[in-house]
Amino acid sequence: MALLGFLPNTPIVNGTVVLVATGLIWIGSGWLETSAERLSAHYGLPAVVQGSIVVAIGSSFPELSSVVFAALSGVFDIGVGAVVGSAIFNILVIPALSGLAAADTLETNRTLVYKEAQFYMIAVSALIITFAFAIIYVPVPDGPPLIGRITRPLAAVPLLLYGLYLFIQWQDVSDHADAGVVDAGIRRQWVTLGAGLALILVAVEQLVGSVESLSTTFGIPELLAGVTIVAAATSLPDLLVSVRSARDGNSVTSLANVLGSNTFDLLVAIPIGVLIAGSVTVDFATAVPMFAVLTLATVILFAMIRTDLRLSTAEAYGLLVCYLLFVAWLITEVLGITTVLK
Repeated sequence: MALLGFLPNTPIVNGTVVLVATGLIWIGSGWLETSAERLSAHYGLPAVVQGSIVVAIGSSFPELSSVVFAALSGVFDIGVGAVVGSAIFNILVIPALSGLAAADTLETNRTLVYKEAQFYMIAVSALIITFAFAIIYVPVPDGPPLIGRITRPLAAVPLLLYGLYLFIQWQDVSDHADAGVVDAGIRRQWVTLGAGLALILVAVEQLVGSVESLSTTFGIPELLAGVTIVAAATSLPDLLVSVRSARDGNSVTSLANVLGSNTFDLLVAIPIGVLIAGSVTVDFATAVPMFAVLTLATVILFAMIRTDLRLSTAEAYGLLVCYLLFVAWLITEVLGITTVLK
């Protein structure tokens, strides 16, 4: 409902709210990410941990908010679609644009490839297995095939895996000898962080409500609406952070933010939505093709960044072509030309 019911619920109004909410998400994420980076520098966190934990969680807050509000509104597929669509965007588009923005090539290192990238691939597999458990052990009675419910015990599986990820990162921080940077305005950075979170919460709540209304009006499946509109809006913060880091010569932080954001989205954002709602229905026939695309995109990026431990300009353009093919496939699904998504 547009602006808590103060504006009429029409497509034009809802479309305007989507645009305004997207702008507010961008502004709030800028506050959040700037303060997160300065807090990381103040406490002396290593570059990989700064990118994969602090900055990644900050830039992933829009996705987390979208899942929570979608679950509370009874349109969990929009939230799942936003997370999966955002993850695909993050994996294909953000590294490509970051590589093009870098002065030379986008450099990586073995820690990023063998820890962050591989753990992220495990995260993708873990969420697919969690969805499969929902179909096998908690099927919807008298419902269509391949529809089940993700319960709170099932949601704990990916959350426990993320706990392991945090433990590994904590060990890296313990081994890091950087004393940190003295910042007299550290209290102001915490206030800025909180203000950014609050602005994002309000904007995402309005965004999810407007997208729900638009998808109902035009008959767009909730998952597809989440994959396209909500995913694009919530991915803007990740794009801003990674491109800026690459332009400043911080290639490791740029790529670690992408992988860390996706790991957080898959292992934390979706399970938290389930914990809040109690249980949610998941359509495995729709989710599996999207996860298949995400898995393929992950394998492509992993192969590219492993080659000479860098992402070349040609490889960056290749990632953009892959994303355009994904968008073209989504268009054929909406038009009914292909029927992979059930």
